[in-house]
Order: sequence, then C-alpha cells, then structure tokens
Amino acid sequence: MNRPLILPDISEATLAQLRKAAEEMLKHAYAPYSHFPVGAALLTESGHIFQGCNIENAAYPSGLCAEAVAIGQMVATLGSTPVRAAFIVCKGHSPAWPCGTCRQRLNEFAASLMWVYTSTLTGSPQRMAFGELLPNSFGAADLQGIAR
Repeated sequence: MNRPLILPDISEATLAQLRKAAEEMLKHAYAPYSHFPVGAALLTESGHIFQGCNIENAAYPSGLCAEAVAIGQMVATLGSTPVRAAFIVCKGHSPAWPCGTCRQRLNEFAASLMWVYTSTLTGSPQRMAFGELLPNSFGAADLQGIAR
C-alpha cells in the first residue's frame, strides 16, 4: 500500500526540522561499548521539539536510550504532554526502531495518532503509526478503576 510519508498536519518543513534535531544528537551520543549512536527527537502537539541521545553505561541495564532522554527533557520542561511524532536516527546500515522499553515509554505520552519515523543518517525515512508499532498496548487506561 502506498501511503504518503508526511501526515497532512505535519509539514515537510516540520518533518525536516524533526529529523535535523535527531541527527544533531548523534554527535552527543555516549556509545563507547556498542559504538551505535542514536539520536531522537519528539514533536509535541504544541509544536515543541525535544531531543535525546543514547547514553551507555558499563553496567548495561543502566544506560539510557535516546527516546528516554528526549522524553525526560520533555517532561522536565513541559510536564506530561502528548507526542505527535518521534524521529529516530542512527549511523547503522538499517534504521533503528524504538526498543520494546522505549515503545512502552512512548506509549505513556503518545497522542491519539502518533507517527514514528526512523532512518539511518544518510537513508530515506520510514514511517509507522505508533499503534502498529505497539499493538494492544498496556497504558494508563488499563489502570483506571483499580482500587488502591
């Protein structure tokens, strides 16, 4: 199925700005173990862009993915706000989609229709609706009505 790459409400200029913001983060990534730098940029419904890069740690589970850093920047600045789009860029040979943990992190802030874009530094972007990336997700709505 041939779908347009850009949603009607996200202009080509905004998408290019989002990609550039993710690419800028590659030079700040701290990836001495995997040598796999990743940059991410999130676009909020209010039009703000937040950036993040991966930060590795010798104790591997203690590292942070680029998406987690961008989410942290967003929440520290604006609080909880819906994310319209995420763009992830890597220097690898194929695009890096968010890991399972970051999919769940993004789910916490995903707008009702959120798109995830990913590409290599020199490649064309690929796009997927977040609902396809994390089908049957578990989120805040699943916890409603739980007695505390």
